[in-house]
Amino acid sequence: MNAMDLERAKVHDADACLVLANKYCPDPDAEDAANIMRVISMKNYCEESRIIIQLMQYHNKAYLLNIPSWDWKQGDDVICLAELKLGFIAQSCLAPGFSTMMANLFAMRSFITSPDMAAWQNDYLQGTGCEMYTETLSPSFSGMTFSQASELCFVKLKLLLLAIEVKPIDGGDTKISINPQSSKMPANTVGFFIAQSAEEVKRAWFFCKGCHDDVKDENQIKKCKCKNLAKFRTGVRAIQLVGRAMANSKTNCPQQNMVNSAMPIPIVKKNMMSKEENGAKNMMNGRVKVPNNTVDDTYGGYHLSYEVKKLMPTNKSTAQQKPSKLEVGIADDQAKDFDFAKTEMKYDSTGMFHWTPARSIEDCILDRNQAAMTVLNGHVVVCLFADPDSPLIGLRNLVMPLRASNFHYHELKHVVIVGAVDYIRREWKTLQNLPKISVLNGSPLSRADLRAVNVNLCDMCVILSAKVPSNDDPTLADKEAILASLNIKAMTFDDTIGVLNQSSNAPDAMSPLGSPIVLHRKGSVYGSNVPMITELVNDSNVQFLDQDDDDDPDTELYLTQPFACGTAFAVSVLDSLMSTTYFNQNALTLIRSLITGGATPELEIILAEGAGLRGGYSTPDTLSHRDRCRVGQISLSDGPLATFGEGRKYQDLFVASLRNYGMLCIGLYRLRDAALTTVDATSKRYVITNPPFDFGLLPTDQVYVLLPFERKQSRFSFSETEV
Repeated sequence: MNAMDLERAKVHDADACLVLANKYCPDPDAEDAANIMRVISMKNYCEESRIIIQLMQYHNKAYLLNIPSWDWKQGDDVICLAELKLGFIAQSCLAPGFSTMMANLFAMRSFITSPDMAAWQNDYLQGTGCEMYTETLSPSFSGMTFSQASELCFVKLKLLLLAIEVKPIDGGDTKISINPQSSKMPANTVGFFIAQSAEEVKRAWFFCKGCHDDVKDENQIKKCKCKNLAKFRTGVRAIQLVGRAMANSKTNCPQQNMVNSAMPIPIVKKNMMSKEENGAKNMMNGRVKVPNNTVDDTYGGYHLSYEVKKLMPTNKSTAQQKPSKLEVGIADDQAKDFDFAKTEMKYDSTGMFHWTPARSIEDCILDRNQAAMTVLNGHVVVCLFADPDSPLIGLRNLVMPLRASNFHYHELKHVVIVGAVDYIRREWKTLQNLPKISVLNGSPLSRADLRAVNVNLCDMCVILSAKVPSNDDPTLADKEAILASLNIKAMTFDDTIGVLNQSSNAPDAMSPLGSPIVLHRKGSVYGSNVPMITELVNDSNVQFLDQDDDDDPDTELYLTQPFACGTAFAVSVLDSLMSTTYFNQNALTLIRSLITGGATPELEIILAEGAGLRGGYSTPDTLSHRDRCRVGQISLSDGPLATFGEGRKYQDLFVASLRNYGMLCIGLYRLRDAALTTVDATSKRYVITNPPFDFGLLPTDQVYVLLPFERKQSRFSFSETEV
């Protein structure tokens, strides 16, 4: 905060300034406010400083947008702990263990396997050595689809290609596209890889189809002679194009070229100009002048949805406006595309999330009897410990990834929050527009409440605490979460699945929420088999979660069994994301895109207004935003991929999944006890990130995949192609 101190620290010469938050502070909002003031002070001292800041609360992120010199494009970035922590947990509700995989990817650590360790520990540790890298793809990849390039990288180069940078045709900002379908890759495309080292990723840049097509050993793929030749040819070609452009311009406009003959002529498309020229011509007195025949639909480089555009003036004069057409207050370029009477709002204004008209919390509160009659199944139970005055944790960040628009409505998992309704009421403003949410006013420690919400039939039970940790004894910071976890594990449940299935055939078998009673799977008889993820404040408390493991209290969190199995998560693992962002800003963008379900800068501008999610009419543009991949988990015990569980290699599964179904395999979720022959999805498993190509598969394995969006409304509409 002191300019003299900033001078002594030579902030003006620093490559970056990192601002860390105190994650154990009693008042998160005050901590964020103090850190934002530090950013303002540093930006005031040196506008060009690159700043990476940690924030506790998501709603404080908007204040950074108010700093005039804050610029995302210059490398300034914010790591919101609540957003990422709850986003990681949300993805684990869709694919158990995914939070562990992603946390290990940006942790920057090497691995050492040992014959003294159990086989599962060696498999897990090999995955912890993987990191995320970016590299420009060689010209040999030009014209390939992403699937073809990803298969080549995995089979030939032993690299996992996750995503690519896509440059829009209109010249806007580049976007990261994860497992895109059917589009061809232009030259010099930047790829995002999972690999053990940066040296390995260089193979993607060195690969030459002419020189390396017959090479069997991936380590022999190094820079070849024709690389220099290709660069020379590219240079000659560029000189030829410039020469032709100059010749053409001389014949078309001789007088102009007499004046400018000494200046190089840029190669531009007809009637087009550079961004700088455009900006200079359109900028008058600090305001952007929009040509009469165009519609300016960008703000800060981001395309605006109609929800933002409708606040802008239309091009028509007041006298020409027809009240019947513009009653809604929408810009004329949008109004002509809608028939408002026949259109129903199903998604938010950006098209990225499912949306519903605001409901009061009273409409969503269930008592114990209503919850028991609802016969919930395949849902997400959120056990929330909070006092009425506890700091808000931002439950929206947990629910929004589960409401991403690349799910069909019937695929959305019902979210049931068990906790004090006085606290949830304070959070409700951010949840009221998200569908399929219920609240049980009770205690996560009450077995009666847990039975009422069918915790044994849930797809995931999330245990969170909003209480401020005491400074007296750090071990007690997680007492409620640990007690709730042990309480559920000690419970037993009746196997009443048959009775419920019979009653569901009755025509009047409707739940109090109006949805028919449909049970998807058999529930757990023992609480120890309930899928669960527990958030911890203090890393060392992980030793109390599993009574049957032999982890030493001083063992690092990532080496402990609960973390390796994906049943524990601590906010401390996000610290390493600061250094990852410093070295590779794109890595944070990719992680945020995967974790948040598709939150965009445009959405953040809307949420910064404080009015919450806004509904939007479905247009071809917003509906196209649904076409993005999502995280999923596929079993090898049955279905079209079952043949791969019978002794086949991981590479066979990778290639077949990509060719036939467009699914990108990124890891395995394997039973810790490989001798266990019965298929039980809730037994203890561990995460294997990006297994080697010759890794053997088991029938009980589950596969982490990036699934493309399917327009057909089915869970997995595998094609008829024989695998």
